[in-house]
Amino acid sequence: MGKIAASPASRVIAQGAGWTVSDVVCTSGPRDRPFEEQHARFSIAIVTAGSFQYRSASGRALMAPGSILLGNYGQSFECGHEHGVGDRCIAFRFAPERFERIAAGAGARALEFGVPRLPAMRETSCVIAQACAARAGASISWEELAIQAAARVIQIAAGLQPIQRHAPPSAEARVTRSVRYIERHPLAEMNLTSLAREAGLSPYHFLRTFQRLTGVTPHRFILRNRLREAALRLASRPDRVLDIALDCGFGDVSNFNHAFRAEFGMTPVAYRKLYLAIL
Repeated sequence: MGKIAASPASRVIAQGAGWTVSDVVCTSGPRDRPFEEQHARFSIAIVTAGSFQYRSASGRALMAPGSILLGNYGQSFECGHEHGVGDRCIAFRFAPERFERIAAGAGARALEFGVPRLPAMRETSCVIAQACAARAGASISWEELAIQAAARVIQIAAGLQPIQRHAPPSAEARVTRSVRYIERHPLAEMNLTSLAREAGLSPYHFLRTFQRLTGVTPHRFILRNRLREAALRLASRPDRVLDIALDCGFGDVSNFNHAFRAEFGMTPVAYRKLYLAIL
C-alpha cells in the first residue's frame, strides 16, 4: 500500500484584497495515495507542467498542461498521480465576496462551477501565456491578470460570450480623470483596486472600460508612461541607469532593463548611446 501524499509546496507570488496567486509544485507519484482536501476559496489553477487526476463533486478529470482546474469555495476534492510523478500549477484563489463581484460583472448567474476543469483550448491560451510570462518575471500586473482570468474562465464554464458594452459617458469621464491623475502623478503608488475605487467602479468594470477607451490596461498605461520618462532622462541627463530606474518608479535595475528592452527593442545603455550618436 502506498504512502499518503504530502501537501504540494505552494509559494504566494502576488496577493491583494480578496485574491492570491500561488506557484504550486507537487512531487507526488504513483506510490502516493491521494487524500481528501478542501478548497478554502474559489480556485482557478492553470496546469503548466505534469499531469494528475482531479476529482470533486463537479466530476473527475485528467489535468494536463494547458488545462484549468476549477474549484468551488468549501468543495472537497482529491488529486492523484496514478501514472506519473509531479505537476506544477499557477493557482488563482478568490475570497467568495471578490469572486461573486467578478462573476456578476462577467454576466454569470450561477456562482459555482458546474464542471471540474476547462481543457486546453484556444480561448484561454492568451491568459495562460500571460500567467506563465508573469511567473517568469515579465512586467504584467497580477491583479489585472487575476480578474481577467477569472472573468474569462467563468464565462467559458457557463457557456457565455464576453460581454460587449459601450462605455457610458459617466464611465468615460471617470476613466479620463484616472488618465489625468496618472499623468500628473507618474511615480505615485497605484494599482487596479485603488484606481477603480477612485473612479467609483468595480475593478472588473474599470479594467474593461479603461482598456476599451485607451487601448491598454491600466498597468501597461502606467508602465509606458514611466518608460517614456526614463527614455527622456536617458537622452537628456548623465545620471546613472540605476538612478533613473529608481527615480522612474522601478524597484530594481533588472526589472527596468527587461521592461525597457521589451518596449524599445534595446537596453537603456544602448538607447543612450544611439541617441548620443544621432546628436
